[in-house]
Amino acid sequence: MKKNKTVYVCQECGASFPTWSGKCSACGSWNTLVEEKINKKKKEFFSPPKEYSKPKPITSIKKANSLGRISTGIDTLDEALGGGIVKGQVILLSGEPGIGKSTLLLQVSSNISKKGKVLYITGEESAQQVYIRGERIGALSENLLIFSETNLENILSVIEEENPDFLVLDSVQTIYSSEIESAAGSVSQVREVSGKITEIAKSRGISTIVVGQVTKEGSIAGPKVLEHIVDTVANFEGERGHAYRVLKIIKNRFGAAGEIAVFSMKDVGLEEVKNPSSFFLSERPVGQPGSVIFPYTEGSKPVLVEVQALVSKTVYAVPQRKTQGIDINRLAIITAILEKYGNIFLKDRDIFANIVGGMQIREPALDLPLALAIVSSFRDKPIEKNIAAFGEIGLTGEIRSVHYTEHRIKEAKKFGFDKIIVPANIDLNDKSLVKVKNIQEALEVIK
Repeated sequence: MKKNKTVYVCQECGASFPTWSGKCSACGSWNTLVEEKINKKKKEFFSPPKEYSKPKPITSIKKANSLGRISTGIDTLDEALGGGIVKGQVILLSGEPGIGKSTLLLQVSSNISKKGKVLYITGEESAQQVYIRGERIGALSENLLIFSETNLENILSVIEEENPDFLVLDSVQTIYSSEIESAAGSVSQVREVSGKITEIAKSRGISTIVVGQVTKEGSIAGPKVLEHIVDTVANFEGERGHAYRVLKIIKNRFGAAGEIAVFSMKDVGLEEVKNPSSFFLSERPVGQPGSVIFPYTEGSKPVLVEVQALVSKTVYAVPQRKTQGIDINRLAIITAILEKYGNIFLKDRDIFANIVGGMQIREPALDLPLALAIVSSFRDKPIEKNIAAFGEIGLTGEIRSVHYTEHRIKEAKKFGFDKIIVPANIDLNDKSLVKVKNIQEALEVIK
């Protein structure tokens, strides 16, 4: 009897090894090697098809008048996607468990089903569970077909039979192909499932949203190829204790990346927030130290958020550094810069920093407002309520320019912030701008 051959595949990077090891030597991850059986098939010689398209000069290719976008029925979501979902577009949506991904997709599916056929494939829930949610949020429609299945071959057969206009797959980690012997969610299964779904979506022009589970670190589970083969990658962020949710576009082949759509969680589903800036500033504590307004944007749509810091005398041998929504390594760098160039001594102080509402911000323009919030709390002196700030801080204390400057300034002025601290090399003449070259000048402004 022929013995089945097995290999050990890393679930993070996809590298394979003949024997098990506690650490993957390719990516450095621990305890990620999983045993998978090899199903070898006889290789066939390559024979090119008799008919295939020929390459042609780019100058002879005409631009299509319209991409044929489908509206999701949610204006802010359409804007974030660049005007809607393109025919045949494949979107990968990720987010923490319980954040509201399935609720959002059911609402979108219900809206699209008013104009076309929608196939909602659920591998995590039963059809009855989807119905209960649909009844609660008012997402019941004859054109919305629910299919509870985890076998890829059955799913592909149903897609070919129904030929929907819009497809939802929730989630890719729960689907398995019977041609591969590894368990659902493994690297090989995710690669196979995502590849087949993308292939049928492109060939038939079916707009598709695929849900991807996340790891405990917050990244999308499965191989990186999953993010490469799709057209759009979107991340659904938010804290369970907060009412808001933010959909952030990480990658988009049919629009600008970095766009966001903000939602508020209600009993009847997710409700879009038309004006996110006013939503985040509605409970701002005016006159309290450690609070600064930051015009945040990674796309063309800026949002005003509140950056808070709390500096207190430590009772530990090593001071604490804690953050929420901010990279803790960036906090350590800003603290060192303030000590060396701002004469703000924080070696015996605990520092806690937070983006109000639970947003996750990674852009460098956050440096300046974070530094000002820390100094304000350290001095126990509030920053003027009409001040906003943005700018990157270099390791020598200089304030560097960032992108989308005009968008940020316009949004800040719209909400009455007539004193905006910005990098000195910004080529704009505006009375509301306070230009600073380094951290010393910035700290002089808030004295």
